[in-house]
Amino acid sequence: MSWRLLLTLLAVILVLALAALEVAWGQGPSGPDINRLAPDERAMVERNLERWQKLGPAERQQLLDNYRRWKSMSLEQREAARENLKRFHGMSPEERHRVLQDFQRWGELPEARRQELQQAYDRFQKLPAERRERILERMRQFEALAPEQRQRVMQNWERWQKMTPEERQAMRERWQKMTPEERKAARGQWQRPPAD
Repeated sequence: MSWRLLLTLLAVILVLALAALEVAWGQGPSGPDINRLAPDERAMVERNLERWQKLGPAERQQLLDNYRRWKSMSLEQREAARENLKRFHGMSPEERHRVLQDFQRWGELPEARRQELQQAYDRFQKLPAERRERILERMRQFEALAPEQRQRVMQNWERWQKMTPEERQAMRERWQKMTPEERKAARGQWQRPPAD
């Protein structure tokens, strides 16, 4: 699942959950903070007063922020949000838990790192479809490896990153000159655990 889809899905889930609360709650008159709110916000709170009063200040603010975000969305964005919520509810509990954990981790990232990841995602989306699929397939293969195999792959990658461009080119040329049998033997050697 892409980061952009994940973020959109989670934002939509929060917004829709709050919008659903607005509809589901049907209570009575005002409370202490209500006088500061816009008329439509006050009406939403009044319909849900009992639950509003049970919320702490941070939760009330989050509720208002989500309500305002929902109100600022276009009809198309709201419809997309509803569809994403349906898709989220269609996931297994494990998938939903993973999505929420990913969303939490995303929120904990510094803004600079989020921008960097968003740019990487955008670059990925601009790749030809067959190239994207090859990358995703390699990622699936990597995830299917045993932990010690993944660690060796990461170590090899780190070594590759430390090489100079000339060293990388020499490695590529050496690899291209190998016969299929030599390549197979080299792969087998890389997959064996190092001797202690």
